[in-house]
Amino acid sequence: MLYGPYPRRRSSLMLFNSYPFILLFLPLVLAGYFWLGRRSNLKPVIWLALASLGFYAIGSWQFVALLLISIAFNYGIGHLLIVAKLGPSQRKTALALGVAGDLLVLGIFKYAGFVTENINALFGTHAAVHILLPVGISFYTFTQIAFLVDAYRGQVAAYALPHYTLFVTYFPHLIAGPILHHKDMIPQFEREETKRPDPHLILCGAIIFAIGLFKKTCLADGIQPLVALAFEARSPSFDQAWLGALAYTFQLYFDFSGYSDMAIGISLMFGIFLPVNFNSPYKATSIVEFWRRWHMTLSQFLRDYLYIPLGGNRHGRVLRYVNLTITMLLGGLWHGAAWTFVIWGALHGAYLCVNHAFIAFVPAIPMVLVRPARIAGAALTFVAVVVAWVFFRAESVAWALRVLHAMADPSNIVFGREEIAALVLVSIYAALVWLAPNTQALMGYDHANRSVGESLRAGRMRPLVLYAASLVLAFGLLGIQAHSEFIYFRF
Repeated sequence: MLYGPYPRRRSSLMLFNSYPFILLFLPLVLAGYFWLGRRSNLKPVIWLALASLGFYAIGSWQFVALLLISIAFNYGIGHLLIVAKLGPSQRKTALALGVAGDLLVLGIFKYAGFVTENINALFGTHAAVHILLPVGISFYTFTQIAFLVDAYRGQVAAYALPHYTLFVTYFPHLIAGPILHHKDMIPQFEREETKRPDPHLILCGAIIFAIGLFKKTCLADGIQPLVALAFEARSPSFDQAWLGALAYTFQLYFDFSGYSDMAIGISLMFGIFLPVNFNSPYKATSIVEFWRRWHMTLSQFLRDYLYIPLGGNRHGRVLRYVNLTITMLLGGLWHGAAWTFVIWGALHGAYLCVNHAFIAFVPAIPMVLVRPARIAGAALTFVAVVVAWVFFRAESVAWALRVLHAMADPSNIVFGREEIAALVLVSIYAALVWLAPNTQALMGYDHANRSVGESLRAGRMRPLVLYAASLVLAFGLLGIQAHSEFIYFRF
C-alpha cells in the first residue's frame, strides 16, 4: 500500500511520556508562566502560546508555518463573522470559504494518498503521492471549524489574537485532543487568577498526570506485545485471535485513557480545566452510551456540527438512521485514510441504528429483568466494540477478515503455555477496566464546576493518597521506553 491505515508522518515528537518533557520542558514552561503572571495578564498567554508552538516544532517544525497560516486564516474569517457588519449572504459566503479552506487543507494532507491509491486500483494507473501528514491537523482543524460555525451563529465573543492562538495551539491538547471548544477554554485563558500558582491544583494535576503516565507506560505498553497474537500472525487460532483482539482493546483503552489523564493533569498545573474526553466506555450497556463515554469531545463535535445540521432526528426515523450512518462513516474516515477506518465507522453507524431501533420498537423491560438486561447489554456492546476494533487495528481489510474468521472458528484452538499466560494477563486488565474506579471518580474531577480533589484538601487520607501517587509516578517513570507514542497521535 502506498498509503497505509496509519498516515505518514515524522515520529520525532516530544512525548508526554518522555524524560525531556517531564524533567525539562514542563517545569520550564510552568515556571515561566507563573513568573510572568505576577507582572501581566497577557504575557503568560503569549508565553504559553510560544511554548506550545515550540512543543509542536520539536516534532513537526516544517508544519509550524501551516499551523500559523491556519490560525491567521480562521481568526480572520471569524473576525469577519463576529465584528464586520456583513449581510446574510455575505456571512454564508464567509463561513463557506472558511470551512471549505479548512477541509481542503485537511483533505490534501490527509486523504490525497488514499484517493490516489483508489484511483490507481480502479483504472490500473501507477501514480504515487507521498505527503507527510502534519501532526495534530485533524484536531486543530475540527477545533477551528467549530469556532467558525459558532461565530456564524452569533455564539462567539470577539477574542484577542493571543488568546485565540493559545486556544488552537495549547500543547496539552494539540497533538491528540481533546477537541476543544472556544467557550470552554478562552474565558479561562482570559482570567487573571489562572496566572497565579495554585498549590492544590498543581498537586492534583501531578497526581492525575502520574495516573495517566502509569496507564500508558505500564498498562498500555505492557500488554502491547500480546496484540501480535492476532495482528501479526498469518493464521491465528481461535484463542490467539480473541486474545490478540482483546489485548488491543485494552491497550487502546489504557493508551487513550492515559493520554487523556496526562493532558488533564498537565493543564491543571496551569490552573486550566480541560473537558473530560474519556469516561469508562467499556462499562457502557449500549452503543449509544459507549459513544457518550468514548472520545467524548469528538462525539459532541460530530453531533453538534454534522449530525444535527444534517437533520438529526427531526425528519423521521429513516432519515435519522441515514444521518447516523453518514456521521459515523465520516467519523471513521476522520480517524484515518483507509478502508479499514471507513468500515469501522460503518459498523458503529449500523450499531447505533440497531440500538435506536431497539429502543423505538421493543417494549419497556419489566423491573425484574432490568439488571439481567443491563448485564446482557454490556456484554453485547463490548463484543460489538471488540469486533469493530479489529478493523481499526488491522493493516488491511483482508487482514481484518482473517482475524475475524479465526475468532469465529472455535474448532481451531492451540491454547499452549503462551496463550494461558496471555489469558491471565487479559483477565487482569479486564478486572481493572470493569471493577476499578476511573480517574475522575478517584480525584473528584469536575470540569463543569472547575473543582477537583476536594476530599484531599484536609482529609485524613491525604498522606496515603500522596504515597500511592508517588509510587504510581515512580512506576510510570521507570516504565518509560525510548520511544512509545500514543496511538491517537496517528490520527
